[in-house]
Amino acid sequence: MINLSVNVNKVATLRNSRGEDVPNVIEAVQTCINTGVQGITVHPREDQRHIKPHDVYEIAEMVTVEYNIEGDPRPDLLDMVIEVRPDQCTLVPVTPGEVTSDHGWDLTAEGEGLKPVIHRLKDAGIRVSLFSGTDLHQIELAKEVGADRVEFYTAPYAWAKTEQEIVHEFGLLVQAAERAVSVGLGVNAGHDLNLENLPRMRNLPGLLEVSIGHHLMAHALYVGLEQSVKDYRAALGQDVV
Repeated sequence: MINLSVNVNKVATLRNSRGEDVPNVIEAVQTCINTGVQGITVHPREDQRHIKPHDVYEIAEMVTVEYNIEGDPRPDLLDMVIEVRPDQCTLVPVTPGEVTSDHGWDLTAEGEGLKPVIHRLKDAGIRVSLFSGTDLHQIELAKEVGADRVEFYTAPYAWAKTEQEIVHEFGLLVQAAERAVSVGLGVNAGHDLNLENLPRMRNLPGLLEVSIGHHLMAHALYVGLEQSVKDYRAALGQDVV
């Protein structure tokens, strides 16, 4: 089964727009858990524009499924991750001013700097995933620097318009996933996955987990959070009651 990890950042974005506690992030997390998700993801950015540190700790106290904290390896985030000890930490490169994550790591340039970070996290019993493009050499380097998994940046596939473009981009993901599996890496995926493009992802070799936030939460505006989670679980081929 491919696990669904719901990113709840957008719940916090809406809450923060009024400076109050509505919608409540913890209630949203509990709804997702009650509706059968296998994981919860948060990405606490340095500017705290959505998930805030107190959210990270409060979720840790109540979450009963896999907990994934993603972000850039800045000191305050790493200290928090070590203290919270989630099941997984997904390390993501951040460009100042970016709206959302938009590229994987360049491990040729950044791999050596990531090695001690990865070792520190793994020494704390935390599984480490690296945000990655589909370049095969980068995937091999992810294994060399000590990662347990890669999370493929799926925007090029999600944004493809024609069937030819879609097949091409998905083919790149397939080749990358096959290489990851061959070198002993687990495979995660995420970014702009939605109900239309998600079913094809079920054919990605070795796929263990998808992390979905924006489109799942946008769908929830129309159908409700519980139904949105059910729809995305169904798109992954999970049995939904």
